Amino acid sequence: MTQNQNTTSRTYQQLQPCERGEIMALHNENWPASQIAQKLHRDRSTITRELNRGATRQIGANHKPYHVYYAETAQILHGDRRAACHAVSWTDKAPEFFDYLTSELHKKPREQSVDTCVHKYKMAWPDRPCPSTPTVYRYIDAGLLDVTNSDLPMKLRRHVRSGQKTHQRKNKRALGKSIEDRPAAANDRTEIGHWEGDLVKGKRVASEPALLTLTERVSRYEIILKIANYHADTCRQAVQDAIDDYGPEHFKTLTFDNGSEFADLSKVQGDNGLFRTPIFTLGTRD
Repeated sequence: MTQNQNTTSRTYQQLQPCERGEIMALHNENWPASQIAQKLHRDRSTITRELNRGATRQIGANHKPYHVYYAETAQILHGDRRAACHAVSWTDKAPEFFDYLTSELHKKPREQSVDTCVHKYKMAWPDRPCPSTPTVYRYIDAGLLDVTNSDLPMKLRRHVRSGQKTHQRKNKRALGKSIEDRPAAANDRTEIGHWEGDLVKGKRVASEPALLTLTERVSRYEIILKIANYHADTCRQAVQDAIDDYGPEHFKTLTFDNGSEFADLSKVQGDNGLFRTPIFTLGTRD
């Protein structure tokens, strides 16, 4: 039997606190997002997005981080996001578009860019609200969507015009070598010493405290560093301190995403001033 899963014609409403409570209860019983969506008469992408946005990072007894969805926390985060946006956010005015955009940009292989998604959506549904391409990029940079800049490799390269001359330059957010150039031993997890870094943020304000994590790819050993803020220099110093404490010989490569907070990591080096750990970044492929 064929099921019609097209929900774009339905009027979208924000999740209510009682729905978040039900999501938490069902999620704790290991219900998949698709079944939760069916029970609540919601689109699956709405449930998936809610579980991702409302997840709280916890540190277990074994010092390993894990994520838990709490309805109360998710409701507070939802209120914070709405307060940070305009009085009427585009995510409220055009939820169907953002569901469509997220679905298209997460396809493997990806076939469309933000610009083509905007254009095709406007052509297909001219009477529906749809933000401009620059607005979508602003929302992505602000962390308001389930899309990151690492999902948009072409955003890292742009044309710059100067009079009649046109040249191409790399965006400064392409902060290291492409992950495609990373040694095979790092990709295959056959050699200890290759690390991946991440930043765990609470409020999306650069002056707020955060946790910087370094995870060794083979052993999954994790270093968790509390930092006062996530400015680029603070993140660089935290990584530098970790290398100094553990010894540069234990850090053969480091891999981060293209966030601006990691802009200074190429300056990280060993205590003799000569060693320099290769930095690789996600999402630099053209």
